[in-house]
Order: sequence, then C-alpha cells, then structure tokens
Amino acid sequence: MSARRVDRVERLTNLLALLLETSRPLTMVEIVGALVGQYPDGERNQRAAFERDKAALRDLGVPIEAKSELGQGSPGEYRIDRRAYELTDLELDADERRALQVAVAAVRTDTSAGRDAMWKLGGSAIGEVGTVSAVMPDRPELPVVRAAVASRSLISFGYRSERRHIEPWGLLLRGGFWYVIGLDRDRGAQRTFRIDRFDGTPDDIDVGPSGAFERPASFDPRDAFPADPKQIGHSAADGAVAIVRIDATRAAAIEREVGADRVIQRHGDGSVDVEVPASNLDAFRSWVLGLLDHAVVIGPPETRKAIVDWLSVVAAGSSV
Repeated sequence: MSARRVDRVERLTNLLALLLETSRPLTMVEIVGALVGQYPDGERNQRAAFERDKAALRDLGVPIEAKSELGQGSPGEYRIDRRAYELTDLELDADERRALQVAVAAVRTDTSAGRDAMWKLGGSAIGEVGTVSAVMPDRPELPVVRAAVASRSLISFGYRSERRHIEPWGLLLRGGFWYVIGLDRDRGAQRTFRIDRFDGTPDDIDVGPSGAFERPASFDPRDAFPADPKQIGHSAADGAVAIVRIDATRAAAIEREVGADRVIQRHGDGSVDVEVPASNLDAFRSWVLGLLDHAVVIGPPETRKAIVDWLSVVAAGSSV
C-alpha cells in the first residue's frame, strides 16, 4: 500500500504521541505499522524517513531512548522516558502558584499554548481568569526573524526602499511594535528596525546560513533601543539633520526634549532653532506634525520640500 500524502509535522506529532503512550519499547517495524500509510514503501526508505524523524525530535529535546543504546534490550527498540520529558512538580506554595498564574495571564498570544500552560499550572480556563491580560502583537515576519536570531543567521530585507543586510542580535517589543536590533553590515554600526515597516512580505526576507556571526556578550536589546525614535533604522551619523524653528510657546519644552546642545540659535521673540535627526523621514514628519503650528521646518531644502509636498497631497484630499 502506498503511503498517503501526510504533512511531516503531522507525522512527527503522531510519532511523538505513539512513543509517549506505548507501554513497551517499539521496533521501527511496529512504529511504521502503527502509523499506517504515513511512511513510504520499502524498508530502506522507511528506515531513512524514521531516522530523520527520530533526529528531528531529539533536536527538539525529546528524550527518545534506543534500548540497544542502553544495553537493555534488542536492537532497534524505541521509547520516550516520560520522567525526563514531562514537567515535574514545581512544588510551589499557593502564593507562588498564583503569582505564576498571573504572569501567564498577563502575557499571552491568543494560542492554545497559553491555555495549556495555565491549566498545567493549576489555573482556570480562559474566561474564568481575571481581567489582567495583554495580547502580544503578532507579525507574519516574526517567525523568520526569530529563527534567524536563534540560529545567528544574516538576514537581508527591504526597508524604506533600501536593501539592508543585518546581523540580527535580538528582538524587542516596545510601544506595541516589534523591533529587530543588530549590526548593519553595510554601515558597520548597530541599527534598529521596526518589523511592520519591512518592505514586501516575509518571503522577501533572505536568510543566510546559521552560525554566521557571534552576538556580543554584553548585548541587551533594552539598552540598545534608540532613545530617539527618529533614529530607528538610522543614526545621527547617517547624516540627515533638519533645522526646525520652534515658537516661544513650546521652545522650553522642546529644548528639554532634544537637549540644549541642539539649539543653534535663539531669537528675540523667544523662538529657537534646533537641529533634529531626520534620516528616518517618517518619524521626523510625525514629530513635526505633533507640534502643529508651533514648528516650522527651515532646512535643509530637500527635507523642507518633502514635508511641504506631503502636506500638499494631504490638503488635496489624496491618501499618502
């Protein structure tokens, strides 16, 4: 009988369940027979597929034991040591268990994994827990980027119509958005990129071979996140700096925000001219528009023109 087409993940799941539930070690022939139609025809093909599946589960940390390897049985008999695989009693007292339940409830991803974790910790089903919850934002690019971070693989992606080549050192959730932080190899410096602003789709992210770089031992994504959002994906060293005139009403507040060293001129009416990073034009534009009529972009000419053109399109009723 020919094997039916079966997703390998499904077959691995079925193999895991079979080895967990069996009351005695099983041979490969017995395993193939129990998972009827899921392995290819022919002993050589079956053996090759089974060895790949066994290696994949072991790579995931599943303790598959070969009885012959332990010197306890006939060659080619397999089982999973449930004591090594299953979560042991955490021996938490009531307050510790409740604290852990609150932590699980506070951060979840709307998946069955969160519900299973809560039940294993002795908590209530979803709907019976308290109102404390925070649904983690998701992005289709995240699995690709997470895998690259874990395997230390270089990634290449489009960002504001420019191809970037990054050593992804870490991911950070900040303000409801996911960011990847790492070394921009083209610029030879650390950069931060907002993942939802990648150009294209996840298929447009190129991932290189694993082990391509070493993450600095001192790297902490929380410390690496730019204090100035206008520098996300850029830095002041990238060159673009705008001059903005702030009127007297907001001058003191903006000076506190950007720093006194950014004030390049003070005027008699109380207004000030400040230098502001503008490499990330979208972030710069949002910052300027947030000041309403209290700010005017003075230069450079190309930056002022970009802002004026954008406002003209909006005023004309077109979408941007």
